[in-house]
Amino acid sequence: MRILILSDIHANLAAFEAVMKDAQGKWDQLWFLGDLIGYGPDPNECTALMQSYDPIALSGNHDWAILGKLEIDSFNDYAKNAVLWARGVITKESTVYLDSLPPASVPHEKVSIAHASPRQPIWEYVLDPGTADANFEYFDTPICLVGHTHVPAVFEKTVNNRTNSAYPIYDEPWHIDDGVRRIINPGSVGQPRDSDPRASYALLDLETMMWQHCRVPYDIERTQKKMREAGLSDRLIARLSFGW
Repeated sequence: MRILILSDIHANLAAFEAVMKDAQGKWDQLWFLGDLIGYGPDPNECTALMQSYDPIALSGNHDWAILGKLEIDSFNDYAKNAVLWARGVITKESTVYLDSLPPASVPHEKVSIAHASPRQPIWEYVLDPGTADANFEYFDTPICLVGHTHVPAVFEKTVNNRTNSAYPIYDEPWHIDDGVRRIINPGSVGQPRDSDPRASYALLDLETMMWQHCRVPYDIERTQKKMREAGLSDRLIARLSFGW
């Protein structure tokens, strides 16, 4: 089975649609790692589109915040204002769907998934080998897929029990069932933060265990125009152009 792996769409319909067009014909099942909404201007449209694919899906910290399941005191002002705006426009149908999603799951015998980390599925950022190393004891599968950071990444537990980081390889499948345990982040569809504004996603073939990081450009100005009309933060609007 071929899996399309998405994370951190953040209510960016233009980016979501571009990814689905780019990945057309390349997948059989969709796995989503959380944060479907928050930041962007299209929470209900993105929720409806996600549901149409009948995915295995997780909730993220922004999803929880908009649902009122997470306090927003620790959010920066830009994120907090976006949460408050989304609470005012989200529909009952979107709310019911988002509330049904767990923050972590084990969809396959070789793969666990969590929004943030296996240790703290809603909030922890796995950005460095030290944090990754501490998380390996919190899942039993060879691979764990995470999102939350908006940065594509690969962390590997080596044979000498060290955890190293590896650069993502784009558009070239590579084998991940080789006896090395890994934590892998596909990057963000709707708000990349690795200085590359293109939408990020991944493909995984569960039969061959071949993994592929992918990037695709999308109509950023379309999303920015909607954000301006909604009165969302200028900083949130600008960052989409630069990938930070």
